[in-house]
Amino acid sequence: MKKGAETRERILDIAEAAVLAKGFAATSIEEIIAEAGITKSGFFYHFKDKNELAHEMVRRFIDSNERLFDDIFGRGRELADDPLQGFLVGLKLLAETLAEVQSRHPGCIVASVCYQERLFDREVVELTRRFTVGWTARFRGYLEEIAAVYPAHGVDLDDLAETLACMIDGGIILAKIMGDASRIERQVLNYRNFVRMVFSAEHAVAAPRLLAAE
Repeated sequence: MKKGAETRERILDIAEAAVLAKGFAATSIEEIIAEAGITKSGFFYHFKDKNELAHEMVRRFIDSNERLFDDIFGRGRELADDPLQGFLVGLKLLAETLAEVQSRHPGCIVASVCYQERLFDREVVELTRRFTVGWTARFRGYLEEIAAVYPAHGVDLDDLAETLACMIDGGIILAKIMGDASRIERQVLNYRNFVRMVFSAEHAVAAPRLLAAE
C-alpha cells in the first residue's frame, strides 16, 4: 500500500474509533489530525470535509461487513450440502467472530449514523439505509434456500431475516452497556436455536447429505 493510501486508512481508523467511542459530533477534525500526525492541509488532501470523511468511513465499514458475511456464510455452505445446516454453521461462526471483534473494537458505525442522523448529510444516511436493506435481503436469501427444503412453521421469512439484523445490533448495544463481549455471541446463538426450531428437520421435504458436522 502506498504512503498516501496508508495515511488515508489511518485517518479512517482514527475517525472510526473516535466516533464509536464518543459520537460523531464530539469527534473533531483537529483531534484526528493530531493523532494521525499530519497537517490540516494533509487531512483536506484526502477528505474535503468531515461529511466526506463520514461517507468514506461508512462505505468502508459496509464493504468490510459484506466481505465478512461472504466469507462466514460461504464457509458454512462449503461444510454442508444442506442449506439449513450450512446456515446454522454460518451463524455459529458469525457469533464467534462478532464476540472476538466486539472485545477489540465495540460498536457499529451504521448504528452511530442512525442514532445521530441529523449530523450527517442525506447521502450518508441513505447509504446506511441501503446497507440495512441489503443486509436483510442477504439473510432472506439464505432463508429462502432453507424454506425450499424445510417448511417454515408460522414465521414470515422477511421478519425472520430482520430478526437476525436486530439480534446483531441489539447484541452490540447490550455487550457495550454490560461490558461483556460474550453477550452478542449468546444472542446470535439464541437466534440460531430459533431458526433450528422454525425449520424442524422432522418436516423436511428432502435431507441432503451433511458433509461435515458442526
